[in-house]
Amino acid sequence: MKKVLVFLFIVLLMTVALPKVTITLWHAMSGSRLPAVEAIVNGFNATHPDIEVVAQFTGSYAETLTKAIAAYRANDQPHIVQVYEVGLQTMLDSGAIVPVYELAGPDFDWGDVIGPILEYYSVNGKLYSMPFNSSTAILYYNKDIFKAAGLDPNKPPTTFSELYEYGRKIVESGAAPGGISFGWPAWVFEQMHAYHAQFYANNENGRKAKATEVYFNKDFGIDVMAEWMKWAQDKVLVYGGREYSANQAFLSSQVAMLIQSTSSVGSIESKANFNVGTTFLPRIEGYPRGNSVIGGATLWVMKGHTQKEYEAIWEFLQYVMKTEVTMQWHKSTGYFPATNSAVKALLDEGWFVEHPNHLTAFLQILSGTRVPEAQGVRLGNFVAIRDVVDSAIEEALQYTGTNYKKEAKRILDNAAKKANTILEEYTMIYGK
Repeated sequence: MKKVLVFLFIVLLMTVALPKVTITLWHAMSGSRLPAVEAIVNGFNATHPDIEVVAQFTGSYAETLTKAIAAYRANDQPHIVQVYEVGLQTMLDSGAIVPVYELAGPDFDWGDVIGPILEYYSVNGKLYSMPFNSSTAILYYNKDIFKAAGLDPNKPPTTFSELYEYGRKIVESGAAPGGISFGWPAWVFEQMHAYHAQFYANNENGRKAKATEVYFNKDFGIDVMAEWMKWAQDKVLVYGGREYSANQAFLSSQVAMLIQSTSSVGSIESKANFNVGTTFLPRIEGYPRGNSVIGGATLWVMKGHTQKEYEAIWEFLQYVMKTEVTMQWHKSTGYFPATNSAVKALLDEGWFVEHPNHLTAFLQILSGTRVPEAQGVRLGNFVAIRDVVDSAIEEALQYTGTNYKKEAKRILDNAAKKANTILEEYTMIYGK
């Protein structure tokens, strides 16, 4: 009888489901990117019955960052939070995170992470957040409008001068009302500095020590802004908002070209009723060659959880980095495949041959010059500084005079003064 009871007890234990470890993930992926996030989470949950990842959309990048820090202070933080690249210094100084390298086992191959992504989020050679949706900026163009304007659709502009010339022809021919628009204009301004090997701030963009002064009001920044002001006056450049709103102007053929994140490749290709081309960012003649810089976001692990939860978190982060998972994420969105293994697999299956627009950003960032100026900018309260720069760009593009450089210098000097005050206040709190 005892044996029967013991057997029944064991069977009962086996049939009672063990409690799952629940992991919360806060993210900022909406629109066409939301189903791609859900596919990753659902795939993980299906293969890990003892863990449940609960993904929650928490607003824009800036809102998600702010909410996560506030939640930590209230002891109500998520396990994982997606933070965009401008939040890097804030997260490092927050006291709220566990670096991902501390969670990893000795066998995890960090060398498989794409070089520029690894460098951007590493401190003293150690990775602090897990790569997820990394991007950079590229030039999109409407091949049909190019043809209508008498331009070769297979020869997009490579320099600022060519872009201005093409834009004038497009507008004057009536092929489109405008030549070009930008997504994330302040980010494009940052990209231009990295792309031309120009520091955006002192202390090597805040990577050797905390930045205390911005450099975007120096000669290079003035040259870029003055060009944009000229373009805007001649209807070559059409202001398109601070984030993704410019995509609609491009998709509706109001402009022939768009500088935007590679993360928009998938949605633009699926929605466009014209032939979409992509190419590298245009260059200003006379400046050295740098590299485009990483954008997008990574996954940060928050403090204040149990060892069992951290083990579950690491399981999920490893899953995100699996070759087949990062391949599908790239295909669904256009964000970089985060590992060399995924790139090889995509090449082997012929994905890039069939989808060359997905390859453009990747070739651009790997063919640039690996210099400190293009490794990435770390600024205290970078979110507020980017807002200052966006406001400066908006003011500049409304200018109706002809002395572009003088006005560009005035506007950028004012913006730099505000940005330096933000940096000063930040270092008073967190130190240099």
